[in-house]
Amino acid sequence: MRFVDTNVFIRHLTRDDPVKAQACYQLFLGAQRSEVVLTTSEAVVAEVVYVLSSKQLYNLPREQIRALLYPLLSLRGLKLTGREVYLRALDVYAASALDFEDALAVAHMERHHLTEIYSYDGHFDKVAGLTRLEP
Repeated sequence: MRFVDTNVFIRHLTRDDPVKAQACYQLFLGAQRSEVVLTTSEAVVAEVVYVLSSKQLYNLPREQIRALLYPLLSLRGLKLTGREVYLRALDVYAASALDFEDALAVAHMERHHLTEIYSYDGHFDKVAGLTRLEP
């Protein structure tokens, strides 16, 4: 198993460097075919979303980011502990004004059937079924 860093996802998804994009495509194709086993982390996925959404860099809409990342995170050869949390977070992110890290928090809460969050971030007040508490 090999770890995949942020820049590999970015090169593949943006194709801003054709040579690297092709190499990244081949890597992910190998993962789809189970020729190689890959893994990554929540931090990397969050950074990919941040970079793709950055107004200074790619400024992609939330729905497009979800559409691009969902298939990659679903690859057979990409082993992710809690894959369903990543995918649910992409859904929450695309459908709300939450940043991706907060969408991850919501996805983790749903997974554990939690309905209350301690936070000073008022945007959690807009999430249906969630109660924000302040310490």
